[in-house]
Amino acid sequence: MSSASGDVEVEDGKLEEVSLSETTQDFQDAQTNGDARTNGHDHDHRQETAPYTPQISSPKLPVDSVPISAVKALQSQQVSKRNSTSTLNTTLSTSTTSSRPLPPIQLITPTLKMISASREAKRSPALRDAVAHALELVEAGTTAEKPREIFEPLRLACETGSEKLMVTSLDCISKLVSYAFFVDPDSSSTPNPAAYASPPGSPTASTANGLPTSLADLVTHTITNAYTESTPDAVSLQIVKALLQVVLSPHTLVHHSSLLRAVRTVYNIFLLSPSPVTQNVAQGGLTQMVHHIFGRAAEGDAENAAAGQAQLASSQMPHSAAQSTFSLTTPTTAEQAPGTPFRRDSDLPDGKGEVDEDVAKAAAIQLPADTEDELEEAEERPQTPQAIRNPHTFTTHDLFIKDAFLVFRALCKLTMKPLPPEAERDLKSHPMRSKLLSLHLVLTILSTHMPLFTSPTALIHSSSNGGEATLFVQAVKQYLCLSLSRNAVSAVLQVFEASVEIFWLVLKGMRRSLKREIEVLFSEIFIPILEMRTSTPAQKLVLVSSMLQRLCQDPQALVEIYLNYDCDAAAVENVYERLVGVVSKQAGAHTTAAPAKSASTAGTVGDIHSPTRPGSARAGQNQHAIPPSLTTSALSDPAAAAGDAAGVPGKERKLQIQSLECLVYVLRSLNAWKDAAQAKSTGATASGNLTPSGSAQGQATNGSLSASLSADSAHNQNGGGGTSRSSFGGEDGRTDLTLGRTSNVSGGGGSVDLRAGSISGPAGSSTPVERDGPIEDNPDRFESERMRKMTMAEGIRLFNTKQKKGIQYFLDKGILANMDRQTIARFLMHTDGLSKAAIGEYLGEGHDENVAIMHAFVDMMEFKNMSFTDALRTFLQAFRLPGESQKIDRYMLKFADRYMSTNEQTPFANATTAYVLAYSTIMLNTDAHNPQVKRRMTLQDFIKNNRGINDDADLPEEILSGIYDEIQNNEIRMKDEVEAQVGVIQPAVGLANVLVNVGRDFQREAYLAQSSGMATRTEALFKTMMRAQRRGRANEHFFSASHFVHVRPMFEVAWMSFLAGISGPLQSTDNLEIVELCLDGFKHAIRIASFFDMELERNAFVTTLAKFTFLNNLGEMKAKNMEAIKALLDVALSEGDHLKGSWREVLMCVSQLEHMQLIGSASVHDSQKGRSKRLPAEELANESRSTHITVSADMVFSLSNQLSGSAIVDFVQALSDVSWEEIQSSGLSENPRLFSIRKLVEICYYNMNRIRLEWVNIWSILGEHFNQVCCHSNAHVSNFALDALRQLAVRFLEKEELPSFKFQKDFLKPFQYTMVHNNNPESRDLVLQCLQQMIQARAHNLRSGWRTMFAVFSSASKALNESIATYAFDIVTMVNRDHFTAVVHHGSFADLTVCVADFCKVSKFQRISLIATSMLRELVPQMLKCPECGFDNPPSRQGEVLKADDPMIRYWFPMLFSFVDIILNGEDLEVRRVALESFFGNLKTHGEDFPPEFWDIVCKELIFPIFAVLKSGPLDMSRFASQEDMSVWISTTMIQALRDTIDLWTFHFTILERFLDGLLDLLRSFICQENDTLARIGTSCLQQLLQNNASKLSPQLWQRVITTFVWLFKTTTPYQLLDERLRTEVEETTESTASIESEPNKGTLLPAPLSPAMTGSHDSGNMANPIVRKRIFALIITKCVLQLLLIETTHELLQSADVYENIPPEHLLRLMAVLDDSYQFARGFNANKEVRNGLWKVGFMRHPPNLLKQESSSAATLVHVLLRIASDRRPEHAADREEASTRLTLLGVTIIGDFNQLKPDVQGRNITAWSPVVAEVLQGFSVFDDKIFHMYLPALYPLAVELLVKDISPEIRTALRAVLLRISPGV
Repeated sequence: MSSASGDVEVEDGKLEEVSLSETTQDFQDAQTNGDARTNGHDHDHRQETAPYTPQISSPKLPVDSVPISAVKALQSQQVSKRNSTSTLNTTLSTSTTSSRPLPPIQLITPTLKMISASREAKRSPALRDAVAHALELVEAGTTAEKPREIFEPLRLACETGSEKLMVTSLDCISKLVSYAFFVDPDSSSTPNPAAYASPPGSPTASTANGLPTSLADLVTHTITNAYTESTPDAVSLQIVKALLQVVLSPHTLVHHSSLLRAVRTVYNIFLLSPSPVTQNVAQGGLTQMVHHIFGRAAEGDAENAAAGQAQLASSQMPHSAAQSTFSLTTPTTAEQAPGTPFRRDSDLPDGKGEVDEDVAKAAAIQLPADTEDELEEAEERPQTPQAIRNPHTFTTHDLFIKDAFLVFRALCKLTMKPLPPEAERDLKSHPMRSKLLSLHLVLTILSTHMPLFTSPTALIHSSSNGGEATLFVQAVKQYLCLSLSRNAVSAVLQVFEASVEIFWLVLKGMRRSLKREIEVLFSEIFIPILEMRTSTPAQKLVLVSSMLQRLCQDPQALVEIYLNYDCDAAAVENVYERLVGVVSKQAGAHTTAAPAKSASTAGTVGDIHSPTRPGSARAGQNQHAIPPSLTTSALSDPAAAAGDAAGVPGKERKLQIQSLECLVYVLRSLNAWKDAAQAKSTGATASGNLTPSGSAQGQATNGSLSASLSADSAHNQNGGGGTSRSSFGGEDGRTDLTLGRTSNVSGGGGSVDLRAGSISGPAGSSTPVERDGPIEDNPDRFESERMRKMTMAEGIRLFNTKQKKGIQYFLDKGILANMDRQTIARFLMHTDGLSKAAIGEYLGEGHDENVAIMHAFVDMMEFKNMSFTDALRTFLQAFRLPGESQKIDRYMLKFADRYMSTNEQTPFANATTAYVLAYSTIMLNTDAHNPQVKRRMTLQDFIKNNRGINDDADLPEEILSGIYDEIQNNEIRMKDEVEAQVGVIQPAVGLANVLVNVGRDFQREAYLAQSSGMATRTEALFKTMMRAQRRGRANEHFFSASHFVHVRPMFEVAWMSFLAGISGPLQSTDNLEIVELCLDGFKHAIRIASFFDMELERNAFVTTLAKFTFLNNLGEMKAKNMEAIKALLDVALSEGDHLKGSWREVLMCVSQLEHMQLIGSASVHDSQKGRSKRLPAEELANESRSTHITVSADMVFSLSNQLSGSAIVDFVQALSDVSWEEIQSSGLSENPRLFSIRKLVEICYYNMNRIRLEWVNIWSILGEHFNQVCCHSNAHVSNFALDALRQLAVRFLEKEELPSFKFQKDFLKPFQYTMVHNNNPESRDLVLQCLQQMIQARAHNLRSGWRTMFAVFSSASKALNESIATYAFDIVTMVNRDHFTAVVHHGSFADLTVCVADFCKVSKFQRISLIATSMLRELVPQMLKCPECGFDNPPSRQGEVLKADDPMIRYWFPMLFSFVDIILNGEDLEVRRVALESFFGNLKTHGEDFPPEFWDIVCKELIFPIFAVLKSGPLDMSRFASQEDMSVWISTTMIQALRDTIDLWTFHFTILERFLDGLLDLLRSFICQENDTLARIGTSCLQQLLQNNASKLSPQLWQRVITTFVWLFKTTTPYQLLDERLRTEVEETTESTASIESEPNKGTLLPAPLSPAMTGSHDSGNMANPIVRKRIFALIITKCVLQLLLIETTHELLQSADVYENIPPEHLLRLMAVLDDSYQFARGFNANKEVRNGLWKVGFMRHPPNLLKQESSSAATLVHVLLRIASDRRPEHAADREEASTRLTLLGVTIIGDFNQLKPDVQGRNITAWSPVVAEVLQGFSVFDDKIFHMYLPALYPLAVELLVKDISPEIRTALRAVLLRISPGV
């Protein structure tokens, strides 16, 4: 018996192989050798000659042909039911014929004789004469020359209506056709384009009786006219056989309208025949006809492809998918409605088919007649280039192409016939079967002959337009798209299934030609159906399983959809992004739990589909796809009804599963594309441009995706759509596309061959390139376009919420060029996506700018020749009218103005009339359609309201009445609002309404309403699109993808949808099949995100997957969580090189897994939280210890040596973080978790052979981690870490370190860190033990590690525990004793000295510090003796800079630096003293061997820094615990260091004279201190330096010395005494007094550098501050003191004969000048009583201040030096003696004169101070030579005599006596 679907007949376990051509022989009369006849009903049985068997280009029907098997199965039933009709029994007989068939002449004669003997021949003279004439021709043997005369009796017999004659005649005709008998001898081999117009409306009728002149057309006409609605089945079968023979004949060719008549007749036989057998035969015949028609066109196209391409290239024909136009110059033959059979000749269309008009009416599409189409196309068609307009030579192939087009167009129009409501529920109705048949025939054509549609050489040439050519695909696409727009919204599941299949084929093979059409279908139909609540789960299921799953498995199609829609700014919809989002919502939707099913059928949808499902014939994957049986018996199959009755929850569940599969397929396809395209790019040319996938290099082999996904294809054949774990690749997460789901059509689209790395396109071969030439796949360009589109979308979103900000955003982004009102108005008018309400609000604002834009906006509208209401409707469609009355008023004013300006002939007197009427119309619209209005406005009310508005006159009532009626019947509403209301059907409330609504399917009604709107919108878009393409405005390029980088943005835009779609089911289900599907999606997603280094996306997927392991909640763990653990481990093993920061989640799960494995069956108490943890089920605990999980977890660590250099760093960082988290969470317990730190040690062993460069990065992380762990408060943790660190260090020390590498130093750093930061003595002792063991075991391998070890020992010296310090010092002593040479050799001598110096600075353990000091001193001779130091053979030194490897730098400098370090930082006074003594002692002893360059370093970096505290002052307390400590250090160490420095300079003056400036600067710092102790020491040392080295100083050095004195005198001169601001009285506050009293004790010796310009940095306001003023007063006093110290020092120096005799005269005079300045300043201040009294009044001193001491001391020094110069007889002073005498006399006169003014009673102190000076002046004057003496005697004598009246001191008397005695002899 036949199967449920009618596919094949199973008999004895074997498929019966029968072709249609063989079956037709069963319908012939039984042939015998004789001429016997039955009595009027039986056919003659005669021997046949072997007929000519034509080589038909179309293949026979496949083995599983539905119609053939049905014929064989139902044949016996048909015979038994019609026993009374022996003719049919004979016709359907299956008896075999004789072995030798009859020749043609023997076939004709019996038939003619039978006709001649019939009663009909006797009644019809025409028939009788025709038969007689034909028999005469037969007897004469001239039948071949006159086939028309032979055919005439057969034609007339078919018109008799006799069943017997018709069967016999038709049978004879079919046989003669097979013998090529009806080939017209007058026909030419070359087709005549005039005879074959495009297409001829009907066969050419030029004979008297109106029959066609062409014999082939005549034959076809005769056969088709033999069928009527009442034709018996036997005749119908013969008609099918004859027409099939005619169409398939390679000799008797029928074209165009004749061909359409043949197809239409068989089509009607299928619809109207009551017999399933006949229906099956008719359907099979139609299928084979269609295959033949398209097969011969495709074959001819393949043969002429090369020639056609050359012709296109030479003529430069614009045949791109965007520019081709469709033109047929003659009317076409139309088809009747599917449910209406075609009638006889009177019903045939003749040019302007009445059926086309019927199609237009029924389909509700404004389809003009073909003639009108031609006129419209002629107007819109662009001019054809001259090369193309040349006359075209028509070929048979051109006719074949046009035949295919006509048939396809006819079928598409048949599919567009609307179904009556009753037919939608009855699958056996004629309209339904007609629609299903036409849809499946279209599907068959597309699935089998897609190359014809995509061929660039398949052209339709116009015979009336100079041979203008149109691509085949461009000619058919409008009909195909309109068909889809009608049927893809059908609520009938079978129609919807077929439409989805057709769309998939269009998308698969024609997407490059139908770019915009596919976008429309996606955005307007298929995606909305997935999103609509009113669409049924069955529809969504069909859409997902039949189209989306295939699309998701096609990487090429996916990427190209993304590039051409999501990355196209002109595309409104982001198709890829929206598809993934919709599928994700379906996959994550909550559904009611479905009944349990087997895993193999969990995800299938086959059990809910009817036998008409297009995929029912896909399993065989034969050469030609065969439509399912559409007979009335097959459509009433019980299995179909059972499938349709499947529960909604089950369908929803299957929809969710298949949506989930789609998401996983997308991820897998992205991975496949990435892998294949990347592999291809690695082999690309050096130019970097990838060959488009359509090139020959990109062709796929049999291993491509469409051919390699065999496993899942077999699964589909078995009826299952579910997915097992094996179908999604291995457990390692790698893509295995050889196990995916196969494409369901022959010649499938893009595919990826992972083995060859190739990318293939449709037809399993290659991706078609652009017809205008390949367009470069530039990822940057696509990304730029995508960003532009996103920018536009963001601007639209912003505008729709905040209009002004949106406009500004468009301006900022350059979308709007400027704020010109025309520019903005045009933008608002033509930009899709802008909210109409937002536009209305923006344009309605009252600002001048908005009003101007609104006016420009309205001026862009065209109201010419429109009625008033139509214009108003058009106006209100552009925006949503705001609710504010003022805004409405502005709109209406502008509307009225625009309407009046564009329409001259109006009934309105002026624009005011139009304005008032527009306002009134809007009010009427609101009143009539607002449900809240109780009382409606009547017509009379409306007329009354508008009286007198037409310039005080009334408008005609018919106008107002027309407006009223139109508004009442058709509300003015925006299209968006109308569409939003479509489908909203709410059941009415109330008991009566409930009873009425019983049985209504509101969901279906809502869907029908919505689908109608969708179809209307889609058709309107298609018509607009076609019109634009005809005008040549469309220029859409379809981009072929080739770059793998497209995967990144594709994943970026959809990763959240992927995550939501695969995580939702994983969380909600326990079905392991679905779980594995979700986990496979996670693997692919992580692989993509990891490969492209998408951190956010990778972390999101890995974190989510880690959470699904439930390792942190063991009590809730299920089997699916174990699978998640396995998946996570697989990800770690496969994607380790790219996980980066996500390693942390993986390793945390591994750590938790290990914790789970350790948990026993008993309850484990949580000590931290005080409660018992829930344990996992026993089987899960055992599963966690399984070999698979254990080995995988171990491989994560053992295979770490295979990670890349950067990946191992990320791995180590993550493991360190996990380790620290483990320790932190369990560190307080007695047995803390140390799993991860153990693994850290293990991976170090595994990766020991990595290069040093990688290890440096690794250890930078490990070192920090060991620093943390080794300092943990838990001794168990820290000791474990230290021991692990020791083991690693020993292993590292086994590898020899080359010179100049420092890795040993780095990996030993954690020991140093632990010693510093871990205060646990046990841990510190363990550190020292580890280092001691390493020294004992690996000292010979230590290189840079010595440095870190000495740093550890230095840190140990600061330990508070004496045992630690002693232990460390003992190790240092041992190293110094046993390994000194090795330490020096490996460059760690400096570290040794620093280490010993640190022990010297230990204050709490004096014994250790003293021993260390002694060791440090002994290092000097030890160093000098060591041959490694190289002092025996010093290197040659060239230049002024010592090299880093010079022995002086490597050894002497660290040695001396250690002494300086102790001097500066040593806390013990004795240690500092010894260090100071050793430092300067070594400099004195060995300094003569030092090169000058080294002395430079010693002075600048060692000696002078000792005194740095002098410049920083008391604020620098970094080295001292308190100011007292600083004072002690200064008084004991620093002062002694200064003295030793002066002594060193004296000792090595010849060497160190070059550094005299530095020393003088140091002395200046000492002298310029507020602390007079330091200043006195400084002056003392300066005096000592000059006195000891006076004879060694050169004139240049003296100049520097005198310059220093000059600077000191100027710096210490108290100029601030003369500042008027200091004499301003201020009120002293309590705060200032407290601040002054809080000054530090002056008894401490602290450095306080002077600030010479201190007062200059304060403004008048600060001067008024008492605190600032007191500070300045103290500074002035300090300067006065320092000035006196300098004068005293100068006086003492100049009294030294050595100094005076060696100082050059010019420098001596410079010194005298500054002394004179000091004297004059003091004299002037003392004489200014006003200043002195002012300072006294403001509290400067308790009495008026004076500078008596400074004045007298400086004067005395001046007098002394001048007297000495005047009496100096050395030649170098000869020139200065007279000048000195003159200056002395003038100075003396001034001094004596001032002295005479002093009053003894009040100025006794002044007299006492000046008396020695006056005495010295007189004494010096008395010894002048006569010339000078007598020269100045007149000036001096009166002053000297004046002294005689005073009570003068004895010393003055003595000096005066000498002067007078010198005068006496001359008197």
